[in-house]
Amino acid sequence: MDRLVVSTFPNAKALPLWAGVEQGIFAARGLDLIVHETGSSREQRELLAKGEIDVVQAAIDNALAMIRAGHDVIILMGGEGGMNDFIVRKDIRSPRDLKGRILAVDSPDTAYALLLRKVLTAHGLQKDKDYQLRAVGNGAKRLRALAADPRLAGAILNPPFSAEAILAGFHSLGRLDELVGPYQAGGAFALRSFAQKSGPLIERYIQGYVAALDWLRVPDHALTAQRLLRERLAIADDVAEATYRQVIDPIFGFSPQARLNWAGFRAMLDVRAATEGRDTRLEKTDAYVDETYYQRALAQMTNETSVQ
Repeated sequence: MDRLVVSTFPNAKALPLWAGVEQGIFAARGLDLIVHETGSSREQRELLAKGEIDVVQAAIDNALAMIRAGHDVIILMGGEGGMNDFIVRKDIRSPRDLKGRILAVDSPDTAYALLLRKVLTAHGLQKDKDYQLRAVGNGAKRLRALAADPRLAGAILNPPFSAEAILAGFHSLGRLDELVGPYQAGGAFALRSFAQKSGPLIERYIQGYVAALDWLRVPDHALTAQRLLRERLAIADDVAEATYRQVIDPIFGFSPQARLNWAGFRAMLDVRAATEGRDTRLEKTDAYVDETYYQRALAQMTNETSVQ
């Protein structure tokens, strides 16, 4: 068994990792998978840079942030489009109502905070001039911050926190993919140096992750998946059931076979350029997107299926 440390956020998008470990899917590929649950994207980036984690399975915009900071990171595969809702307090009926308000984010310069800024820019609101961002951490921390501080007007939340927020009296201004269009959110990335020396290990991880996605979509596994969500996220039965339906949706939820959505990827680059400025290091995507590990992994899975 080869040890591999994969970092993710403690939300419903970690479900393939949790299920893959519990059901022995990664072990069947010879992997002793250690799931690291991060408190923030900043922590995640720092640990990857130090080599304390091997692979990040989270918003790949964080890979772009690392590249801009001078780290040699490669993106390995896709995962999902974010599954995000723009959650706000009941008195807010339009993004324009957020003028003069404060919004909770994970980190102001990455991923969903940039999408939030794009939405508000489209409605004539400028960061720091018309509204403020407060960095509070991952989805669970953003939900707790909204509940505890009435000065916070809203946040981008994904399952199960979006469902919990709505049950608690907040409401959604819409899904981010509806508000800004296709977007490549989650995926896997690693330091290039690690991938180059551990290629077969990376490929086995990709195979296990894709197999875990397939396992989740089997109807007979629904109750087990919902039980995992309840146990890992301490959520009620109705929230777990609604969350499970969201994440297995092939459009809103996990991308089939964790394929990279290139239209969504280009949209992600455009959002970053519009909010953070253009960076020539990000324009040549073939310099940092390497799907060869993914292609070899899936080819081997196809061969295994044909032999069976």
